[in-house]
Amino acid sequence: MVEWTAEERAAIQVYLQNSTTNRCLVVYPWTWRYFGGFGNLYNSEAIMANPKVAAHGTVNSYASLSDSGYHAAYNVGAVLYFSQLLFQLLGDCLTVVIATRMRTEFTPDIQAAWQKFLSVVVSALRRQYH
Repeated sequence: MVEWTAEERAAIQVYLQNSTTNRCLVVYPWTWRYFGGFGNLYNSEAIMANPKVAAHGTVNSYASLSDSGYHAAYNVGAVLYFSQLLFQLLGDCLTVVIATRMRTEFTPDIQAAWQKFLSVVVSALRRQYH
């Protein structure tokens, strides 16, 4: 079980609420194939207006992220079509998107919290889809 500090939770929630998924889908169009259940993702306007994309990425419970109840903790919104090795690649893409959008606000402490969060999510996804 991963222990989350209040600062880590706040930092992660801020970045997830800043439309990271939207930006990732716009910047990295190859990620569209993993979110086929989201519907129209053919241009940036469609992505930004897509309600499934907007709902994706909200964290309901940090406690169950590392448990088998991953889908209850994190609103995946659709079945993701991933190769096992691409989970980490997508996490790295999200990190790049967040770092470029937040610039100087993306401090080493924030990056550490974000990487901790991503490692838990990637581990849970690998277990879920293995």
